[in-house]
Amino acid sequence: MISMLKKGKAQAENIQISNRILNGTNIKGDIESNGDFRIDGRVEGKINISGKLVVGEKGVVVGEISCENASISGKVKGKIQAREQLSLLASANVEGEIMMSKLMVESGAEFIGSSSMGARVRDLKDATNEKAQKSGEKSA
Repeated sequence: MISMLKKGKAQAENIQISNRILNGTNIKGDIESNGDFRIDGRVEGKINISGKLVVGEKGVVVGEISCENASISGKVKGKIQAREQLSLLASANVEGEIMMSKLMVESGAEFIGSSSMGARVRDLKDATNEKAQKSGEKSA
């Protein structure tokens, strides 16, 4: 019986956390999550998630995004870093800098800005963490 409880708890921890910001909701501030996120409202600030980010057709993000995968149908103004794949769907309107390992763009998607693609993008987060740690050591 105890092993069944442990197994059930482990399975519960492996379930992907899913979050949603609905149309009509406005958030100003930073978001951090270990799961997936869908935005159909408006977010101004940094978004840092370990899962997939979906910006729906009515969704608007103004700020910096860091995630594993992203699927954009709405508007994004700012920097997007997708460690794996970034998908710009037909209704997407993106302005800013995008970095990803793989890019998928549907006909009709709008993008204004700069992009970098490839294996180096995955290492950017590690390099940023190392730089932060070194500057922390210098100030200590």
